[in-house]
Order: sequence, then structure tokens, then C-alpha cells
Amino acid sequence: MNKKQKKMLIRIIVAAALIVVLSLLPAEGWLQFVLFMVPYLVIGHDILKKAWKGICNKQVFDENFLMAIATIGAILLGDYKEGVAVMLFYQIGELFQSYAVGKSRRNISDLMDIRPDYANVERDGKLEQVDPDEVAIGTTIIVQPGEKVPIDGIVTEGKSSLNTSALTGESLPRDVSEGEEVISGCINMTGVLHIRTTKEFGESTVAKVLELVENSSSRKSRSENFISKFARIYTPAVCYGALALAILPPLVRMFFMGLSPEWGDWIYRALTFLVISCPCALVISIPLSFFAGIGGASKEGVLVKGSNYLETLSQAKYVVFDKTGTMTQGVFEVSGVHHSSMDDAKLIEYAALAESASSHPISKSLQKAYGKTIDRSRVSDIEEISGNGVTAVVDGVKVAAGNGKLMTRLGIEYCECHHVGTVVHIAVNGEYAGHILISDMIKPHAKEAIRDLKRAGIKKTVMLTGDMKKVADQVAQELGIDEVHSELLPADKVTQVEHLLGEKKENEKLAFVGDGINDAPVLSRADIGIAMGAMGSDAAIEAADVVLMDDDPQKIAKAIKISRKCIHIVYENIYFAIGIKLICLALGALGIANMWMAIFADVGVMIIAVLNAIRALFVKNL
Repeated sequence: MNKKQKKMLIRIIVAAALIVVLSLLPAEGWLQFVLFMVPYLVIGHDILKKAWKGICNKQVFDENFLMAIATIGAILLGDYKEGVAVMLFYQIGELFQSYAVGKSRRNISDLMDIRPDYANVERDGKLEQVDPDEVAIGTTIIVQPGEKVPIDGIVTEGKSSLNTSALTGESLPRDVSEGEEVISGCINMTGVLHIRTTKEFGESTVAKVLELVENSSSRKSRSENFISKFARIYTPAVCYGALALAILPPLVRMFFMGLSPEWGDWIYRALTFLVISCPCALVISIPLSFFAGIGGASKEGVLVKGSNYLETLSQAKYVVFDKTGTMTQGVFEVSGVHHSSMDDAKLIEYAALAESASSHPISKSLQKAYGKTIDRSRVSDIEEISGNGVTAVVDGVKVAAGNGKLMTRLGIEYCECHHVGTVVHIAVNGEYAGHILISDMIKPHAKEAIRDLKRAGIKKTVMLTGDMKKVADQVAQELGIDEVHSELLPADKVTQVEHLLGEKKENEKLAFVGDGINDAPVLSRADIGIAMGAMGSDAAIEAADVVLMDDDPQKIAKAIKISRKCIHIVYENIYFAIGIKLICLALGALGIANMWMAIFADVGVMIIAVLNAIRALFVKNL
């Protein structure tokens, strides 16, 4: 509880004690009025002040105005105890709401408490703590056990275990050693690490993640926008309705029925109507539900960029996957050389040098199999042909490395491979020289991920890949994916997604899951883009609507379940709050509901709705 909340609690206790004491005193008339004004001003002076500011700023119709009019009216009618009690219980509700929102924010702050306070830089043989913003790229920083890694970089000395739970939601530590990349936001657990920074702090993973979470509340869902518009129309409407309830029935009784107008009774009903009508439960609990849902998802390593994306994700019925790096590990290894007209090692050497300018996983696997330092001076005239492969001159020899399409394009006859995997055909000086088989491994939980999605009600799972049909079909069959499209260029993936978007119903949403680096056009075209295994990937964080911070494909189903739980809670609160309000408003207009029922309809409903909203934080066992 913060300082402001503690002060409010003291005011509540003082006001409540004064009400009890004054209720036992035999005071009447003006003395009773003066005495009850003391607890009223103790507990309600800030509400009166806000209501007056709203009137001065021509923003009259809000909950402060409703409470001020209702309680002042009750006091003027002589119902001192009820008028003060309404204000007291309203402030109790406000305190509860403030505490609940604060707790929700603290949970997210604790979970996202990954911003480093300093970075250790060695100067003149001594460690000096500096602001991470002041550390330039290429600086060597030292991270000791128990400290946060402040900036992304590469380990130059030392080995250790890193706690990545703040980013991924996973408790298992990650071992790192010399030469490996590390990202900011992780906690160093064991050894001392010397890290050469590869980014400025503002561009590092921790800064990107914090920016994403901080900005998530600015993207409103349709439900939140509806509630905002509803409150803008609803509050003035009930104020005018209360005014009509206070004036019209007495006039009708007096002029048309010849009865006593009973002004006091109808004004009391109108004031009760005002208290009941206060839209706090909706205005507070709906944004809080989304805020808690985003926080609960973040705790599990699922970063949602806004409540609008959370709402869209809850409607997902089609899930489309990229294959490499999403359903497979993206760690390719050379598993065979076939139909080679030269020594296997020489064929791999030609392929590795020709592919040396590419960062594609296939290229990296060829360079790994070559096992020697790439001498780029041996390579010239490199030309990358999208969706086909590369051509280059290696040691004065023309080399082409790619798929069957490249060989056909160059008019070279090639041998089909009967093994399952990615095949790189090699031609040297225009003659076919053989092919290299490269295999990728399916991720450990990929099959369970597809099963979980189907259990979650996903109608169709689709896989898109640029890989050859035989490989794609085998992966799809092994995982249980419903539909697969292979040998696609990047533009073809967009075309396939657009075709699927045209097939689905309007209220069904399509999610695309990719690695966020090569799939930016498709991520943007889908209803909801999910970047997977995106720790440290700027492109993933920029392109996607939802970012999964680790490589576990089962998190996709979990993200959908979290979004559905959140939306379910939102609609529960909408139906509950509006339903209770309408019933109590009718009872208030008929004179059946009194101020005490009005307090429940306002404060009680708000507390129940806020408690329900906080449930969205708890998503561990979904």
C-alpha cells in the first residue's frame, strides 16, 4: 500500500468512527447537520473538488459529479447518515480499486523488472559502474554472479548459467560460454562473464521488450472502445433521467392526478438512481481485465502488443506456420553427399565458399561442414537468386549451388535425391557435380503444440515452406498438420495467406506463426502475427503483434488460451455490471431500492468486477 492509499485508509477509519459516534448522539436539526458535515468533508472533500473542477472545465458528467450530487441531495433532504455513508462506501471502493490496479501493475513491473541499473566497465584495473545508455558498441562489460546482463553482446571470456525466466517464463537456466551470444535482461547465476557489446542499450532486447509492454496499454480493444463510448453517452443520459424522475412524476401527480407531489420521495428516488447509475464497474474493470491479461501473458514469456491484439487472438480459428525455425529447430547439418563427381570434401568446400555471403541456415550448415575459416578473397561475382540459390566464382571456377529450380534455370541436368531433407545441388563450370543433403530436426514439443491447438478449437492448421515437397509433406505428416504448401517463394506465402483469409468466415481470425525475420510480409498480412523464438530479434519484435520469447511451439496454444480467458472475463464483467445496474435502476425508479442497495449496485458491483478482472493475471496452469 503506497503513501496515498495509506492516507485514504486513515480518512476512511476516521470518517467511519465519526459516523458511529454521531449516530449515538441525540443531536437534531442544524446541530446534527453541522456534526455530520465533519465526517462528510473528511471523506469526500476530494470528490467535491474533482466534481467542481469538472464543471469548470465543462466536463460535467463523470462519477465524481454523480457522487457529489447524490450525497449533497441526500443531506439536504435530511438523510445525513445515508449521504455520508454513500460517500464513505464510494471511497472504500475507490481505495480497493486503487490497490487492485496497483497490485496488477506491480505484478507486471516485478515480472518486467529487467531494466539494468548499471553496467560494469573495467578502467585502470578497477570496475566502474556506468549508465547502460553510456556504453558504446564494442565495449567489453563485466557481469558478475547475481547481476543482470545490461546489454546484448558476445561472451569473450568466462562461462556461466543464465536465468532467462523474466523473458521466457521458463525456469531452466541456459548455459553460455566464450563465443556465444547473450541478451540483456537475463540474470547471471554462476561465473563471471566478459561480454563485448553488439548493440547500444536503446536497441538491446531489454529496451525493446520494456517499450513493447509499456506501449501495450495504448492499443485499445473494441470492447474498451465500446465502454469508453458507452460511458460518454450513458452518464449524461442517466443524469437527465434522474432529473426527469425528480420533476416529472410530482408534476403529473399535482396537475393531472390532483395528488400531493411528494417532492422529497421523488428526489430521493432520483438521487438513489444517480448512485446506482455510476459506471465505475465497467470503466475500471474492462481496461484492468486486459491489463491483467497482458501481464499474465508476459509472465509466461508471451508479449502482446496491445489489448486489440489480445482480442483478435481469442478469435483465432486458423493457424498458419512457417516451417524452418518455427516447427523445426532451424539447425541444419550436412547428412550426406550423393552423386559427387569429385571428392566429397571438395564439393562441400565449393558449396560453402559460394554460399559464404548468405546468412541463411543452409549456408551456415555448409560452412560448418567445411570446418575451416572462409577466405572471402577466393570468391567473387556472387549472385543470389531468390528462391533458387546462388552463383559465384570460386578460385576462378564458376559454381552454382541451390535447388532443382536453379539447375533448370541454368539448363543443367541433375539427379533427384531419394532421401528426405533439404538438397543443395552443385554445378561446377556448367556441369553437374553432385548434391549435398542437409537435414533439419523437428522441435521437441512441435507435435504436442499441434495437438494442443486442435484441443483449443483451432479448425485448421497449415504449414508454408520454401522447402521441397517431399520434406514438407513428411514434416506435416509427422506433426499432424492439416494442410501443407511447399516450394514457395516469400511472395507465394503472402498469396497463400490471402487465399486462406478469403476462405474463412468474417468472425474467424487467422494467425501466422513465423520466426519474424524472413516472414515480415506474411506476419503483417495475417489477422494476427506471432513471432516465435524471438529473443534478441529486432525484426520479430517490430513485425509481429504477439512475440513468443522462446522456442517452445506449445506457447502458441497457451497464448490463445490466455487471450480467451481474458476476453471471457471481460464479457462476464460487462454482462454482470450492466445487468445489475439495469435491475437496480428499475427498482430505484419504482422506489423499491434505497440508498443502501444503490451503494451495492455501485461499490459492490465494482469490487466484484475488479476481483474478477484480476483473475486474468493467473494463467500458469492454462
